[in-house]
Amino acid sequence: MTIAARLKALAIELPPLAIPAAAYLPFVQTGSLVFISGHIAKKDGKPWVGQLGLTMTTEEGKAAARAIAIDLMGTLQAAAGGDLARVKRIVKVMSLVNSTSTFTEQHLVTNGCSELLGEVFGDAGKHARSAFGVAQIPMGACVEIELIAELA
Repeated sequence: MTIAARLKALAIELPPLAIPAAAYLPFVQTGSLVFISGHIAKKDGKPWVGQLGLTMTTEEGKAAARAIAIDLMGTLQAAAGGDLARVKRIVKVMSLVNSTSTFTEQHLVTNGCSELLGEVFGDAGKHARSAFGVAQIPMGACVEIELIAELA
């Protein structure tokens, strides 16, 4: 099954490339690697605000991370010239989870992103990963994730 067919089967429509909110680029390519800037979780087009362990559950955080994966794939599609079939591998995902000092399930929150990348890209979606708990994320967002991918 093609990547486009997998997205269609999952009823996922990728968003267009977002305009950066500050002084950075949405992605930078060097050689065959594409570095995608951090994307914050959004709900209904606005920052998905919350703190894991205080105002949000792990399952809610996982849903936010899945939503970010969709936005990241939209940016990756733009970086790949509109063709996700050019993605040779998702290399690394780094996740920042806005969480209390006692919340310890950042890795489970981040699974929302990792699992969707695996569903869409198959073996090429399996990646190295880091998940951190942080005191705050821009605009009070609950999760921010960045991604590195290799293009063919």
